[in-house]
Amino acid sequence: MKRPNIILIITDQQRYDTIAALGYPHLNTPHTDRLVNEGVAFTQCHVTSPSCGPSRASLFTGYFPHNSGALKNNAKWPRTWVQDLKDNGYYCVNIGKMHADPYNELHGFHERFVVENKQRRESELMWTGNPHIFEDEWDKALDLRGYDRPEKPFYKDWPDVQERQGAYEWKLPDDLHPDVFIGDLALRWINKSPYAADQSALMQWIDKDKRPSLDDEPLFLEIGFPGPHPPFDPIERYTKEYMEKELPILPVTQEEMDAQPETLDALRKRLTQRFADSIAFDPHASDESRKLQRAYYLANVTMIDEQVGRIFSRLEETGILENSVVIFTSDHGDCLGDHGLVEKWTMYDSSVRVPLVVWSPDRYQGGKQIDALTQWFDIGPTILELAGLQPPEKMEAESLIPFLEGRPDAPEREYAFSEHAQDLMLQKVDHVLMVRGKRYKLIEYIGMNAGQLFDLENDPDEVKDLWNSPKHRTEKECLQKVLSDWFVMSTVRATGWWKNPAATPQSVS
Repeated sequence: MKRPNIILIITDQQRYDTIAALGYPHLNTPHTDRLVNEGVAFTQCHVTSPSCGPSRASLFTGYFPHNSGALKNNAKWPRTWVQDLKDNGYYCVNIGKMHADPYNELHGFHERFVVENKQRRESELMWTGNPHIFEDEWDKALDLRGYDRPEKPFYKDWPDVQERQGAYEWKLPDDLHPDVFIGDLALRWINKSPYAADQSALMQWIDKDKRPSLDDEPLFLEIGFPGPHPPFDPIERYTKEYMEKELPILPVTQEEMDAQPETLDALRKRLTQRFADSIAFDPHASDESRKLQRAYYLANVTMIDEQVGRIFSRLEETGILENSVVIFTSDHGDCLGDHGLVEKWTMYDSSVRVPLVVWSPDRYQGGKQIDALTQWFDIGPTILELAGLQPPEKMEAESLIPFLEGRPDAPEREYAFSEHAQDLMLQKVDHVLMVRGKRYKLIEYIGMNAGQLFDLENDPDEVKDLWNSPKHRTEKECLQKVLSDWFVMSTVRATGWWKNPAATPQSVS
């Protein structure tokens, strides 16, 4: 079988519980449902960091953040494995969000059509101090139509901003909504690309000897949607069905918040003070406000699902899909008020667990759900193997091909890990580390002498913290040892020095 086209679709901040076919029937997601029903879904996929930049840098390098060097947003990226695809005959295109740093570098791609965060000017000024803000494709489209990017000043004057919890109706033309814009941008590229079978007439004027051999130059296409990242800003017609439904929303108690480590309380205060991503956050928000926030977030999910359907249909019509692997996923989740918090930065499942679906019915038996612990950056070596390449031996990510092929000896991870450095939002801590096995999850707040421990079997909502429970001392100490060993050996192995012992310093007698 010849090397496939690889289509990687990444949303921003989409929780694991947002696809109907994965057991959440209150969602309206017919197109991602199709991917699940005809593909392979990994139901326990965890990101290596709960914010965009470090999570994505980890994915596109195959290393944990402390080895990639990108431990928080706006940290410079190292070389990506996209360059390996390019060097070995793939034509590599990025349309939409990558959150790579710097924004305007190719990072291994032949072409990039960059669309970054919905709101980013203030944070970029704070991070970089550079007043020369990079203008992406969406900025240019807005400007040509006479509009400014909707940022904090656009939302701050809404009369009921305090009750909205970051949920607003989209006020500009529908086709300028960032998720619709990405759908249109992807369709435009597909329609004009030489990979489309119906472009053959267009190619006839090129000398036969100079036409690209598409069998020898398969496509790697990464499409990044800016949503459902806040502000939760769907086109209004998508909100009605969710406002009329009963939505499952985890209750928050003062008892739970009081028991949380100081780091999370400091994050909560920061979220209430900064109007981050235009969210006037209230940890004590009313049921009505939380329902509005959740409904608008899910409406954003349905909008993206519709765009995925448009792209999928066009890939089918052009013939590109005939020899393709489609991967659908997201870079991290969103607490949406659960645990008295919003957005990311935390190690709760609502923040670190994401959907991951691989679709290729001609290659892999569909309709399967894999419950093995998976790390999000495992997508990297999986793509390299699909492209016929051997992932570097020191790469920390592990290929998912054995699971896709249904091998009975597919090596399951015993633990999944995640980490995050101190940043503009997560300030009262030096570093956060997480380890989780099948049953227990442990989080350590480095520099604070604090942590959390959850029994996921008996407390899947992560409400009852067992960190100080004498009955769970053994589990706590075991996972602390696992976390410590992982961090040290991960750092050692990523250097690759053990493969060349002659290059290590020798003892001097």
